Amino acid sequence: MILSALGYYWITAKGYRLRPWKSPYIRWRMETFLGEQAAADDAGTFFRLLWRERAQLRRFLRWAEERRREQASRSGSPGGKPS
Repeated sequence: MILSALGYYWITAKGYRLRPWKSPYIRWRMETFLGEQAAADDAGTFFRLLWRERAQLRRFLRWAEERRREQASRSGSPGGKPS
């Protein structure tokens, strides 16, 4: 699960890996997922929200991993990338 979470983070935080709270994509995804409360402008608010919603985020990461595996099985190659 941790490797899956890190993989998802690595892809989605491109360009903002050391400051994910500034990433437009991650902000949009969190606002869509958690509502307006997720419009964090600072690191403290961002990480408090992640901690508070960790169970819900864990469910999302499981779902994302299932989708990735489904795509990989359909494409016939590991990782879901076409050969």
